[in-house]
Amino acid sequence: MKAKETINGVPVTEEQIAKWAAEAEAGHDVAALKKRGRGRPGRGAEPSQVVTVRLTPTEIAAVDAQAAQHQKTRSEFIRDVLAASVA
Repeated sequence: MKAKETINGVPVTEEQIAKWAAEAEAGHDVAALKKRGRGRPGRGAEPSQVVTVRLTPTEIAAVDAQAAQHQKTRSEFIRDVLAASVA
């Protein structure tokens, strides 16, 4: 192993590798691993698509202020505004 191998900036030691190997050899709880899920939760029955939009810092600040006022995330607020404008 290279001396500078890291995970999230933390050096990986031979001891850590031995611990991981012992855990793997002992077996993993497959049900617990599957329960964790992966990625972001879905928003509905159909898959979602990421759409990139360029905004100025002033526009982002305005969107964030409105989102906070409505106790929503930036994404939730933008989706709601879009839905209302095309309805």
